[in-house]
Amino acid sequence: MNRNPVVPYILIMALGIGLIFFMSLYGLDNQEEIAADQEQTEEGGEAATEEGGDEASSGDFDPEALAQGKCVSCHGQNYEGGVGPSLVGLDLSQDEVKDVLKNGKGAMPGGLVPDENLDAMAEWVLSLQ
Repeated sequence: MNRNPVVPYILIMALGIGLIFFMSLYGLDNQEEIAADQEQTEEGGEAATEEGGDEASSGDFDPEALAQGKCVSCHGQNYEGGVGPSLVGLDLSQDEVKDVLKNGKGAMPGGLVPDENLDAMAEWVLSLQ
């Protein structure tokens, strides 16, 4: 028998496209839940208190941990520069650093640090030597 060798590939492609379509529909029904989970993760997730699930106080904020998660990809492992500029030995005031952290500058996006932790993060960035 001469069978067409293209048929199995077409069936696999149709199955894959159908699977992608139905998986994308799953996310549409859960937009609010996915957004809430993502916000919680970005704000520290596990640092929330157990009583009410409220956000952690700024006393629990670890600037170095946040920097390891969000800053090293651009500023380098030792914060001496990479894609982004060096953070070591900045000649900016604390208010200028807070402004850059909040609003961004150049290719750096704003809002990477929660507003209530801007002071602690700015102090930490300025302490890098």
